[in-house]
Amino acid sequence: MLLRKKDKIVVAMSGGVDSSTVAAILNDQGYEVIGVTLQLYDVGEMALKKGACCAGQDIYDAKTVADKIGIPHYVLNYESLFSEKVIKDFAESYIQGETPIPCVKCNQKVKFQDLYKMAKDLGAKALATGHYVRKVNVSNENWLLKGIDSNKDQSYFLFTTTKEQLDFLEFPLGGFTKDETRMLAKKYELNTSDKAESQDICFVPNGNYSEIIKKLKPESYAKGDIVNLNGKVLGEHDGIVNFTIGQRKRIGVSNDKPLYVIKIDPKNNRVIVGEKEDLKSIKLKIKELNWLSNNEYLKDDIKCSVRLRSNHEEVDANVKYLGDGFAEVVLESFYYGITPGQACVMYDGDRVLGGGWIIREDY
Repeated sequence: MLLRKKDKIVVAMSGGVDSSTVAAILNDQGYEVIGVTLQLYDVGEMALKKGACCAGQDIYDAKTVADKIGIPHYVLNYESLFSEKVIKDFAESYIQGETPIPCVKCNQKVKFQDLYKMAKDLGAKALATGHYVRKVNVSNENWLLKGIDSNKDQSYFLFTTTKEQLDFLEFPLGGFTKDETRMLAKKYELNTSDKAESQDICFVPNGNYSEIIKKLKPESYAKGDIVNLNGKVLGEHDGIVNFTIGQRKRIGVSNDKPLYVIKIDPKNNRVIVGEKEDLKSIKLKIKELNWLSNNEYLKDDIKCSVRLRSNHEEVDANVKYLGDGFAEVVLESFYYGITPGQACVMYDGDRVLGGGWIIREDY
Protein backbone atom coordinates (compact mmCIF):
# COMPACT_ATOMS: atom_id res chain seq x y z
CA MET A 1 0.00 0.00 0.00
CA LEU A 2 1.31 3.43 -0.91
CA LEU A 3 0.93 5.69 2.11
CA ARG A 4 0.42 9.43 1.76
CA LYS A 5 0.90 12.23 4.22
CA LYS A 6 -2.08 12.76 6.52
CA ASP A 7 -3.10 9.09 6.13
CA LYS A 8 -4.26 7.60 9.41
CA ILE A 9 -1.84 5.05 10.93
CA VAL A 10 -2.38 3.11 14.16
CA VAL A 11 0.83 2.44 16.10
CA ALA A 12 0.94 -0.47 18.54
CA MET A 13 2.67 1.20 21.50
CA SER A 14 4.02 -1.25 24.08
CA GLY A 15 5.68 1.47 26.16
CA GLY A 16 9.21 0.64 25.05
CA VAL A 17 11.68 2.72 23.10
CA ASP A 18 11.05 0.97 19.77
CA SER A 19 7.31 1.54 19.38
CA SER A 20 7.62 4.99 20.97
CA THR A 21 10.14 5.97 18.30
CA VAL A 22 7.91 4.58 15.54
CA ALA A 23 5.07 6.82 16.71
CA ALA A 24 7.38 9.86 16.79
CA ILE A 25 8.84 9.15 13.33
CA LEU A 26 5.44 8.72 11.65
CA ASN A 27 4.02 11.78 13.39
CA ASP A 28 7.04 13.81 12.27
CA GLN A 29 6.51 12.61 8.70
CA GLY A 30 3.01 14.09 8.66
CA TYR A 31 0.76 11.07 9.17
CA GLU A 32 -2.29 11.11 11.42
CA VAL A 33 -0.96 8.81 14.15
CA ILE A 34 -3.10 7.07 16.76
CA GLY A 35 -1.30 5.28 19.56
CA VAL A 36 -2.85 2.12 20.98
CA THR A 37 -1.60 0.16 23.99
CA LEU A 38 -3.02 -3.19 25.04
CA GLN A 39 -3.74 -3.88 28.69
CA LEU A 40 -2.98 -7.57 29.07
CA TYR A 41 -3.03 -8.06 32.83
CA ASP A 42 -5.11 -7.35 35.89
CA VAL A 43 -4.59 -3.72 36.90
CA GLY A 44 -3.40 -4.63 40.41
CA GLU A 45 -0.96 -7.18 39.02
CA MET A 46 0.29 -4.75 36.37
CA ALA A 47 1.15 -2.09 38.90
CA LEU A 48 3.81 -4.37 40.39
CA LYS A 49 5.45 -5.29 37.10
CA LYS A 50 8.09 -3.23 35.35
CA GLY A 51 10.13 -3.64 32.20
CA ALA A 52 7.79 -5.99 30.36
CA CYS A 53 5.59 -5.42 27.35
CA CYS A 54 2.23 -3.86 28.22
CA ALA A 55 2.77 -3.76 31.99
CA GLY A 56 1.66 -0.94 34.30
CA GLN A 57 4.72 1.28 33.95
CA ASP A 58 4.78 0.66 30.22
CA ILE A 59 1.23 1.89 29.72
CA TYR A 60 2.15 5.06 31.60
CA ASP A 61 5.29 5.48 29.46
CA ALA A 62 3.31 5.02 26.23
CA LYS A 63 0.81 7.68 27.32
CA THR A 64 3.66 10.05 28.24
CA VAL A 65 5.21 9.61 24.78
CA ALA A 66 1.85 10.19 23.09
CA ASP A 67 1.34 13.39 25.09
CA LYS A 68 4.87 14.54 24.24
CA ILE A 69 4.47 14.17 20.48
CA GLY A 70 0.82 15.26 20.51
CA ILE A 71 -1.10 12.22 19.33
CA PRO A 72 -4.23 10.55 20.71
CA HIS A 73 -3.57 7.45 22.80
CA TYR A 74 -5.95 4.67 23.75
CA VAL A 75 -5.60 1.73 26.14
CA LEU A 76 -7.61 -1.35 25.18
CA ASN A 77 -8.41 -4.09 27.68
CA TYR A 78 -7.39 -7.36 26.07
CA GLU A 79 -6.92 -9.21 29.35
CA SER A 80 -9.46 -11.97 28.66
CA LEU A 81 -8.28 -12.59 25.10
CA PHE A 82 -4.62 -12.64 26.16
CA SER A 83 -5.36 -15.05 28.99
CA GLU A 84 -7.26 -17.41 26.71
CA LYS A 85 -5.10 -17.28 23.58
CA VAL A 86 -1.62 -16.86 25.06
CA ILE A 87 -1.33 -17.73 28.76
CA LYS A 88 -3.56 -20.82 28.71
CA ASP A 89 -1.96 -21.96 25.47
CA PHE A 90 1.45 -21.53 27.12
CA ALA A 91 0.49 -23.81 30.01
CA GLU A 92 -1.16 -26.38 27.76
CA SER A 93 1.93 -26.58 25.53
CA TYR A 94 4.15 -27.49 28.46
CA ILE A 95 1.68 -30.18 29.54
CA GLN A 96 1.94 -31.61 26.02
CA GLY A 97 5.72 -31.87 26.35
CA GLU A 98 6.41 -28.78 24.24
CA THR A 99 8.43 -25.61 24.78
CA PRO A 100 6.18 -22.77 23.58
CA ILE A 101 6.97 -19.28 22.26
CA PRO A 102 4.26 -17.02 23.74
CA CYS A 103 5.57 -13.89 21.96
CA VAL A 104 4.71 -15.48 18.61
CA LYS A 105 1.28 -16.51 19.86
CA CYS A 106 0.66 -12.95 21.08
CA ASN A 107 1.51 -11.55 17.66
CA GLN A 108 -0.57 -14.22 15.94
CA LYS A 109 -3.66 -14.32 18.16
CA VAL A 110 -3.84 -10.82 19.63
CA LYS A 111 -1.75 -8.05 18.06
CA PHE A 112 -1.95 -9.01 14.40
CA GLN A 113 -5.49 -10.34 14.61
CA ASP A 114 -7.70 -8.21 16.86
CA LEU A 115 -5.51 -5.11 16.80
CA TYR A 116 -5.36 -5.44 13.02
CA LYS A 117 -9.19 -5.53 12.91
CA MET A 118 -9.47 -2.57 15.28
CA ALA A 119 -7.12 -0.49 13.11
CA LYS A 120 -9.22 -1.33 10.06
CA ASP A 121 -12.40 -0.33 11.92
CA LEU A 122 -10.81 3.04 12.75
CA GLY A 123 -10.29 3.66 9.05
CA ALA A 124 -6.50 3.46 9.31
CA LYS A 125 -4.40 2.85 6.22
CA ALA A 126 -1.81 0.84 8.18
CA LEU A 127 -0.88 -0.70 11.51
CA ALA A 128 2.73 0.07 12.48
CA THR A 129 4.87 -1.74 15.04
CA GLY A 130 8.38 -1.44 16.45
CA HIS A 131 9.58 -4.81 15.19
CA TYR A 132 13.00 -5.04 13.56
CA VAL A 133 11.90 -6.51 10.25
CA ARG A 134 11.45 -5.05 6.78
CA LYS A 135 8.68 -5.11 4.20
CA VAL A 136 9.50 -4.60 0.54
CA ASN A 137 7.30 -4.75 -2.52
CA VAL A 138 8.56 -6.91 -5.38
CA SER A 139 6.41 -7.23 -8.51
CA ASN A 140 3.29 -6.11 -6.60
CA GLU A 141 3.91 -8.67 -3.85
CA ASN A 142 4.96 -7.72 -0.33
CA TRP A 143 7.92 -9.64 1.06
CA LEU A 144 8.84 -9.96 4.74
CA LEU A 145 12.59 -9.56 5.25
CA LYS A 146 14.96 -9.74 8.18
CA GLY A 147 15.86 -6.51 9.91
CA ILE A 148 19.11 -4.82 8.90
CA ASP A 149 20.46 -5.21 12.44
CA SER A 150 21.18 -8.95 12.73
CA ASN A 151 21.41 -8.63 16.52
CA LYS A 152 17.85 -7.33 16.66
CA ASP A 153 16.20 -9.16 13.75
CA GLN A 154 12.74 -10.32 14.87
CA SER A 155 11.61 -12.11 11.72
CA TYR A 156 11.53 -15.46 13.55
CA PHE A 157 8.78 -14.14 15.82
CA LEU A 158 6.64 -12.91 12.92
CA PHE A 159 6.49 -16.05 10.79
CA THR A 160 2.74 -16.44 11.46
CA THR A 161 1.97 -13.08 9.79
CA THR A 162 -0.46 -13.69 6.94
CA LYS A 163 -0.17 -12.15 3.49
CA GLU A 164 -3.26 -10.06 4.14
CA GLN A 165 -1.83 -8.75 7.41
CA LEU A 166 1.56 -8.07 5.83
CA ASP A 167 -0.08 -5.87 3.21
CA PHE A 168 -1.49 -3.69 6.02
CA LEU A 169 1.51 -3.68 8.37
CA GLU A 170 4.42 -1.23 8.45
CA PHE A 171 7.78 -1.72 10.19
CA PRO A 172 9.60 1.64 10.21
CA LEU A 173 12.57 0.36 12.27
CA GLY A 174 13.56 -2.49 9.95
CA GLY A 175 16.34 -0.44 8.40
CA PHE A 176 17.75 0.84 11.71
CA THR A 177 20.06 -0.55 14.35
CA LYS A 178 19.02 -0.40 17.99
CA ASP A 179 21.58 2.34 18.65
CA GLU A 180 20.14 4.42 15.82
CA THR A 181 16.65 3.97 17.27
CA ARG A 182 17.80 5.23 20.66
CA MET A 183 19.47 8.22 18.98
CA LEU A 184 16.18 9.07 17.27
CA ALA A 185 14.32 8.70 20.57
CA LYS A 186 16.74 11.20 22.14
CA LYS A 187 16.24 13.53 19.19
CA TYR A 188 12.49 13.47 19.83
CA GLU A 189 13.16 13.83 23.57
CA LEU A 190 11.17 10.73 24.45
CA ASN A 191 11.10 9.51 28.05
CA THR A 192 11.73 5.96 26.81
CA SER A 193 15.04 6.72 25.03
CA ASP A 194 17.18 5.01 27.68
CA LYS A 195 14.63 2.46 28.81
CA ALA A 196 16.04 -1.04 29.29
CA GLU A 197 14.66 -3.96 27.31
CA SER A 198 12.75 -6.77 28.94
CA GLN A 199 14.31 -10.22 28.68
CA ASP A 200 11.53 -12.17 30.37
CA ILE A 201 8.22 -13.47 29.07
CA CYS A 202 5.91 -10.57 29.89
CA PHE A 203 3.40 -12.50 32.04
CA VAL A 204 5.98 -14.65 33.86
CA PRO A 205 7.19 -12.97 37.06
CA ASN A 206 10.96 -13.26 37.54
CA GLY A 207 11.20 -15.82 34.73
CA ASN A 208 9.53 -18.51 36.88
CA TYR A 209 7.11 -20.00 34.36
CA SER A 210 6.37 -23.03 36.58
CA GLU A 211 4.36 -20.83 38.96
CA ILE A 212 2.05 -19.83 36.11
CA ILE A 213 1.54 -23.44 35.03
CA LYS A 214 1.01 -24.67 38.58
CA LYS A 215 -1.68 -22.03 39.11
CA LEU A 216 -3.52 -22.83 35.86
CA LYS A 217 -2.88 -26.58 35.66
CA PRO A 218 -1.97 -28.00 39.10
CA GLU A 219 -2.51 -31.52 37.79
CA SER A 220 0.49 -31.08 35.50
CA TYR A 221 2.83 -31.65 38.43
CA ALA A 222 2.12 -35.37 38.64
CA LYS A 223 5.19 -37.42 39.46
CA GLY A 224 6.54 -39.77 36.81
CA ASP A 225 9.57 -41.74 35.69
CA ILE A 226 12.85 -40.51 34.29
CA VAL A 227 14.09 -43.24 31.95
CA ASN A 228 16.96 -43.83 29.54
CA LEU A 229 16.51 -44.55 25.84
CA ASN A 230 16.09 -48.25 26.60
CA GLY A 231 13.26 -47.57 29.02
CA LYS A 232 15.22 -48.28 32.20
CA VAL A 233 13.94 -46.21 35.13
CA LEU A 234 16.68 -43.93 36.48
CA GLY A 235 14.69 -41.70 38.80
CA GLU A 236 11.49 -39.78 39.41
CA HIS A 237 10.39 -36.31 38.29
CA ASP A 238 7.86 -33.89 39.79
CA GLY A 239 6.15 -33.00 36.51
CA ILE A 240 7.17 -32.99 32.85
CA VAL A 241 6.52 -29.24 32.76
CA ASN A 242 9.84 -28.79 34.57
CA PHE A 243 11.78 -30.12 31.58
CA THR A 244 12.60 -29.09 28.04
CA ILE A 245 14.52 -30.79 25.23
CA GLY A 246 18.29 -30.37 25.56
CA GLN A 247 18.15 -29.54 29.28
CA ARG A 248 21.25 -30.68 31.18
CA LYS A 249 20.93 -29.12 34.62
CA ARG A 250 18.44 -29.98 37.37
CA ILE A 251 17.48 -33.33 35.87
CA GLY A 252 17.83 -35.03 39.25
CA VAL A 253 19.66 -38.16 38.09
CA SER A 254 23.35 -38.90 38.67
CA ASN A 255 25.42 -40.54 35.94
CA ASP A 256 29.06 -41.03 34.92
CA LYS A 257 28.52 -38.83 31.85
CA PRO A 258 26.35 -35.70 31.61
CA LEU A 259 22.71 -36.50 30.87
CA TYR A 260 20.41 -34.42 28.68
CA VAL A 261 16.66 -34.45 28.17
CA ILE A 262 16.19 -36.21 24.82
CA LYS A 263 12.42 -36.57 24.68
CA ILE A 264 9.35 -35.78 26.75
CA ASP A 265 6.53 -38.36 26.68
CA PRO A 266 3.31 -36.69 27.92
CA LYS A 267 1.18 -39.76 27.21
CA ASN A 268 3.13 -41.87 29.70
CA ASN A 269 4.29 -38.93 31.84
CA ARG A 270 7.95 -39.81 31.27
CA VAL A 271 11.14 -37.85 30.71
CA ILE A 272 13.65 -39.65 28.49
CA VAL A 273 17.31 -38.81 29.02
CA GLY A 274 20.55 -39.69 27.25
CA GLU A 275 23.94 -38.36 26.23
CA LYS A 276 24.56 -35.32 24.07
CA GLU A 277 24.99 -37.36 20.89
CA ASP A 278 21.48 -38.71 21.37
CA LEU A 279 20.14 -35.18 20.83
CA LYS A 280 21.30 -34.91 17.24
CA SER A 281 18.87 -35.31 14.37
CA ILE A 282 18.32 -34.17 10.80
CA LYS A 283 14.54 -34.62 10.40
CA LEU A 284 11.51 -32.92 11.83
CA LYS A 285 7.85 -32.29 11.07
CA ILE A 286 5.88 -29.09 11.40
CA LYS A 287 2.20 -28.19 11.55
CA GLU A 288 0.17 -25.07 10.75
CA LEU A 289 2.51 -24.01 7.96
CA ASN A 290 2.08 -20.31 7.17
CA TRP A 291 3.41 -19.67 3.67
CA LEU A 292 4.32 -16.14 2.61
CA SER A 293 5.81 -16.98 -0.78
CA ASN A 294 4.17 -18.13 -4.01
CA ASN A 295 2.08 -21.27 -3.46
CA GLU A 296 3.59 -22.78 -6.61
CA TYR A 297 6.71 -23.47 -4.56
CA LEU A 298 4.76 -25.93 -2.40
CA LYS A 299 4.29 -28.33 -5.32
CA ASP A 300 7.96 -29.31 -5.25
CA ASP A 301 10.57 -29.79 -2.56
CA ILE A 302 11.82 -26.43 -1.34
CA LYS A 303 15.52 -25.70 -0.87
CA CYS A 304 15.97 -23.07 1.81
CA SER A 305 17.59 -22.34 5.15
CA VAL A 306 15.69 -22.82 8.41
CA ARG A 307 16.00 -21.40 11.89
CA LEU A 308 14.79 -23.70 14.68
CA ARG A 309 15.36 -21.34 17.60
CA SER A 310 15.17 -17.57 17.65
CA ASN A 311 18.84 -17.12 18.57
CA HIS A 312 20.31 -20.06 16.63
CA GLU A 313 22.08 -20.01 13.29
CA GLU A 314 20.20 -21.12 10.20
CA VAL A 315 20.69 -24.57 8.70
CA ASP A 316 20.30 -25.49 5.02
CA ALA A 317 17.31 -27.76 4.53
CA ASN A 318 14.91 -29.43 2.14
CA VAL A 319 11.20 -28.92 2.87
CA LYS A 320 8.45 -31.17 1.52
CA TYR A 321 4.86 -29.97 1.89
CA LEU A 322 2.57 -32.83 3.02
CA GLY A 323 -0.76 -30.99 2.78
CA ASP A 324 -3.20 -29.76 5.45
CA GLY A 325 -0.56 -27.43 6.87
CA PHE A 326 1.99 -30.19 7.58
CA ALA A 327 5.51 -30.36 6.16
CA GLU A 328 8.59 -32.52 6.56
CA VAL A 329 11.96 -30.82 6.94
CA VAL A 330 15.26 -32.60 6.26
CA LEU A 331 18.35 -30.73 7.40
CA GLU A 332 21.65 -30.91 5.52
CA SER A 333 23.61 -31.12 8.77
CA PHE A 334 22.93 -32.49 12.24
CA TYR A 335 21.09 -30.33 14.74
CA TYR A 336 21.20 -30.86 18.47
CA GLY A 337 17.95 -30.56 20.39
CA ILE A 338 15.07 -30.17 17.92
CA THR A 339 12.30 -29.01 20.26
CA PRO A 340 8.53 -29.48 19.82
CA GLY A 341 6.66 -26.23 20.38
CA GLN A 342 9.40 -24.10 18.89
CA ALA A 343 9.12 -22.69 15.36
CA CYS A 344 10.80 -23.75 12.15
CA VAL A 345 11.11 -20.58 10.07
CA MET A 346 12.21 -20.83 6.44
CA TYR A 347 14.34 -18.28 4.66
CA ASP A 348 15.65 -17.53 1.19
CA GLY A 349 18.49 -15.22 2.09
CA ASP A 350 16.86 -12.36 4.01
CA ARG A 351 13.34 -13.23 2.90
CA VAL A 352 10.93 -15.10 5.17
CA LEU A 353 9.30 -17.79 3.03
CA GLY A 354 7.10 -19.14 5.81
CA GLY A 355 7.20 -21.32 8.88
CA GLY A 356 5.37 -23.71 11.15
CA TRP A 357 5.35 -25.25 14.62
CA ILE A 358 7.65 -28.20 15.36
CA ILE A 359 5.68 -31.24 16.52
CA ARG A 360 6.55 -34.41 18.44
CA GLU A 361 7.37 -37.59 16.54
CA ASP A 362 4.21 -39.22 17.90
CA TYR A 363 1.93 -36.29 16.99
